[in-house]
Amino acid sequence: MKRSNFLKVVTILLTVGVTACSSRVETQGTQRSGATIFEGARLITGDGSAPIENSAFIVENTRFTRVGRKGDVQVPAGAARVDLTGKTVMPTKVDLHGHIGFQHVYDGTMAKEYYTRENLIDHLERLAYHGIGAVVSIADLVERADLHGGRHKWGDVPLQVRNEIIPGAALFKTAGPGIAWPNSGAQGHPSRADVPYPVTTVEEAREATRDYIKMKPEFIKIWVDDRNGTRQRLTPPLYRVIVEEAKKANIPVAAHNVTLADAKELMRLGVEGWLHPPVRGGEDPDDEFLAMIKDRKARNDRPNMWFNDSGGVAAVGPDAWKDPLLTETISAAQIQEHYGEFLKNLTPEAVERARQNARKSGVVAKKLIAAGMKLVLGSDTGQTRFFVGWYPQLLFESWVTMGFTPMEAIVFATRDGADIAKVNTGVVAPGRNADFVVLDANPLENIANSRRITRVFLRGQEVDRARLRAKWEAEWSRKSQ
Repeated sequence: MKRSNFLKVVTILLTVGVTACSSRVETQGTQRSGATIFEGARLITGDGSAPIENSAFIVENTRFTRVGRKGDVQVPAGAARVDLTGKTVMPTKVDLHGHIGFQHVYDGTMAKEYYTRENLIDHLERLAYHGIGAVVSIADLVERADLHGGRHKWGDVPLQVRNEIIPGAALFKTAGPGIAWPNSGAQGHPSRADVPYPVTTVEEAREATRDYIKMKPEFIKIWVDDRNGTRQRLTPPLYRVIVEEAKKANIPVAAHNVTLADAKELMRLGVEGWLHPPVRGGEDPDDEFLAMIKDRKARNDRPNMWFNDSGGVAAVGPDAWKDPLLTETISAAQIQEHYGEFLKNLTPEAVERARQNARKSGVVAKKLIAAGMKLVLGSDTGQTRFFVGWYPQLLFESWVTMGFTPMEAIVFATRDGADIAKVNTGVVAPGRNADFVVLDANPLENIANSRRITRVFLRGQEVDRARLRAKWEAEWSRKSQ
């Protein structure tokens, strides 16, 4: 081949290659191009700083790029404009303790057969509707060793969905199936009871943890609870080997725990998370336990320690249960079935008792925070009566009944939750995913105003809440026929 012809061929091949690569980048890259400036809202950024009045923020290619006051932010040429005058904007929340995928929300029934990609996405859309941008789900249905030489063929739906960015749906992360003593793990509906690895010996605990690690979960969940003396709890020799194996793989461990003695041993071992308060059942964290937290922080020994706690739904009071955010997403039949008796008995005296208990819980939670732990949102949403989306909203509000300010509650549920879950959301700041909620009223004045959602944006795209409402209402209608 002549040199001139050879060069022509090379040039053509390079051109085709560059074109093909450019096409792949556009296909695999961001969801949309261009810039949009949102102006005029009171902006709560999620980092605890004072709100920005008459704010402006720019979204480009799914992320925030500039944030400040209206008039001070340089606007890209050709940017679209959205007027949010009179509104309040806050980041979307993160829930680190979901149990989603098993339930048909429209009728409240649960089954392993319901754990499909379609149903999981329905739950993620419900979370998005409520202003929740990401969730870490626990006790998820995923194929695992049966510890007798075989495997439970449950599929890999959660492992697949965690790698997807689904328009209009919360980001999904999984903590896998969990590990527990047989029948002392996930409670509630029987469909969930055998999902965790059931271990009774050190050998089983080691095998289960090594199999679990292959899933690369967000954390390894363990249950250390005798269920008020009705079950056997996971014993120290078992959870020691679980934490040991998890450390080798550099995967955090999060515990459902009850007693102070177990909490101290788990803290010594390096457990990072608690899916409820670290100590319950009539005991409180003592000075030794608080000193252990401080010591780990000082030594930088797995210092990102966190826990879930709330003031309880009764402390929020009865008016919340008439809110459109609930009635637009859950059928009246479901509300009556699960909360009819509860609401009948929710007298002013009952609410006051609940608030007194919430304030006591708040005193303990503040000690844990002062020692170095983070309080983050964890709602148990998705199992039976813990309505998807609505339950985390109520528990978020209940932090104020515990004695926290609305601003503190927002930071716990947004920035701090995102940091623990390792998702790029939770703060309105350059470089973060453009995940935010537009409210008709200021939640800093009344935390219940966080229910007054008018629009939700995930990764810069508006969630079609009207479409979701119509879908759910159609499901109720079919069920009632």
